[in-house]
Amino acid sequence: MSPLVVVASTNPVKIEAVERAFARMFPHAKFTVEPLKADSGVSSQPLSDEETLQGAHNRVSRARKARPDGDYWVGIEGGVADSSGGMTAFAWMEIQSRGQVGRARTASFYLPEKVAAYVRAGMELGKADDLVFGQSDSKRKNGAVGLLTGNTITRTGLYEHALVMALIPFRQPSLYPEERTD
Repeated sequence: MSPLVVVASTNPVKIEAVERAFARMFPHAKFTVEPLKADSGVSSQPLSDEETLQGAHNRVSRARKARPDGDYWVGIEGGVADSSGGMTAFAWMEIQSRGQVGRARTASFYLPEKVAAYVRAGMELGKADDLVFGQSDSKRKNGAVGLLTGNTITRTGLYEHALVMALIPFRQPSLYPEERTD
């Protein structure tokens, strides 16, 4: 039976990114990837690095409670942060198994001021993107990064690379001490 990877989301972008990352890091293994709706326990639009990481962690914890029979649990949370240069967008990934944890953050990129203004006013990034770019449900498709790069980098691709990095402790377990995850 193939190992069960529980993804704490039903967003097709996140599910595809997880499937790709596991396939890249473990090309000779077969995984069963199962989506599961899991609340982040943070703001609908996290506004800091810390809140975004906490959201990814909370998703993993809730997925573990809902599906304790999994072999891996994955939480992905997108966030933004304001700085003196403007508002950046990024996401945090957390992957757990019994005894191991991996975390990684995507690259970040600056949002156009028009989008950032909507987010500062309380709108989720995906909705702000849809409004500015005349799209619908872009967060379940190419995301802000895809809209801004002409799909040179999509949300799936951005997440896939960070998930690969979060899987490093699972690929190189002798180099990373086990972490208590329960």
